[in-house]
Amino acid sequence: MTMATLYVVATPIGNLSDISPRALETLKSVALIAAEDTRVTGNLLRHFDIHTPLTSLHRHNEADKSGGIVERMLAEGIDVALTTDAGTPAISDPGNFFVREAAEAGIEVLAIAGPSAMAAALSVSGFDAREFAFYGFMPREKSDRVWKLQKIARGPGVAVLHESPHRVTALMESIAEALPGCVACVCCDLTKLYEKTIRGPAPKVLESLQANPNTDKGEYCVVLDMRAVELPEPKNPPANVEAALVSLMMKGMSMNDAVQAAVQQGVRKNAAKRAAIQIRQWVRTFPLE
Repeated sequence: MTMATLYVVATPIGNLSDISPRALETLKSVALIAAEDTRVTGNLLRHFDIHTPLTSLHRHNEADKSGGIVERMLAEGIDVALTTDAGTPAISDPGNFFVREAAEAGIEVLAIAGPSAMAAALSVSGFDAREFAFYGFMPREKSDRVWKLQKIARGPGVAVLHESPHRVTALMESIAEALPGCVACVCCDLTKLYEKTIRGPAPKVLESLQANPNTDKGEYCVVLDMRAVELPEPKNPPANVEAALVSLMMKGMSMNDAVQAAVQQGVRKNAAKRAAIQIRQWVRTFPLE
């Protein structure tokens, strides 16, 4: 019996002509394609007249299904291709769990290289990307997002982020506010018909996004050049947030005021809120006489 192989296949991020001949041949030749969304990959296969069977493998079922697919690959000696909706699997997309399971089972894992929104955005940014970091999507909560951005700014000088069209303006507002001196390259719908790239200081890029009535359409990849960013000295938040809140309340503060004071000391807002909930639970469990 031949040895099974898992092919990690990059697919177009927009323009279908970007798919490689090797990727097409692989998708035709394997016994099964594990796809993030079978509807999306199905459309791709129909466009190129490929009839390989599909099975879904996404973030919510990957842990449950990977083992079964690996067992089948080993038992039947079949090759499988892994795809996501667009770009390279397992990079800010599902797939890493499946890849690890296959590799640990002794299955050869091969990359079928191709499109990547991260690489495409870096290539058109004009920034010095000899060193950069990729962070995917930022937190939804503003305070957490600002905390994350300031942490990123203390790393490599260039960073790549993903963002949804409905939150890209909020992201740029946080960048303009929290990272003075940051230069941004915001790419929308890379390789597609209405591809658009905005470059410049973060406040100027924010103005362009706010002025565009179609900003909430498309997919965004954001590249940040933070080498000129000046950040305040990092705060040293208390290690025990619950104890810090109790201490502040013993000085006469209300719970809400103590939470705000802890945030000013560098505690993340969500952590302070969780600590407040924990204290309230303690008080209900052990009421004061």
